[in-house]
Amino acid sequence: MASYWLMKSEPRSFSIDDLARRPRQTEPWDGVRNYQARNFIRDRMRVGDLAFFYHSSCAEPAIVGLMRVASEAYPDPTQFDPQHHHYDPAARREQPRWYLVDMRLERKLKRPLTLAELRRHEKELQGFRLLAPGNRLSVMPVSEAHWRYILSLEKT
Repeated sequence: MASYWLMKSEPRSFSIDDLARRPRQTEPWDGVRNYQARNFIRDRMRVGDLAFFYHSSCAEPAIVGLMRVASEAYPDPTQFDPQHHHYDPAARREQPRWYLVDMRLERKLKRPLTLAELRRHEKELQGFRLLAPGNRLSVMPVSEAHWRYILSLEKT
């Protein structure tokens, strides 16, 4: 049974359009540097799981598309590269700290579902982590009920 996720990316760093241009519309989801988000990736994500692609830290934060987990979790190679901005000097190849999964674009949404719009449905989305005060996680689980409700908003 598939699980559901929300994965944030700043569009100036990596947008849904960037993912659409990648070979096979697939990209390693690198740079996650939060232990709770890492644990979701490493311990709970499975090939075939679905995720919302969420544009964050921009003028209008929004869910903009759907992705599918396309690989099992594996060590994020950027943690070992001193020339990369995601380098972690404490990470060791024999004991990696950070993991990633490859994500494949399923489709762009017909229209963005903005954070403001999601907040207007707070009653129906009670417990949805994205709406929790102070939530800064870049990867978070989404319940099946929330997943279905959010997708129903695309049609309105």
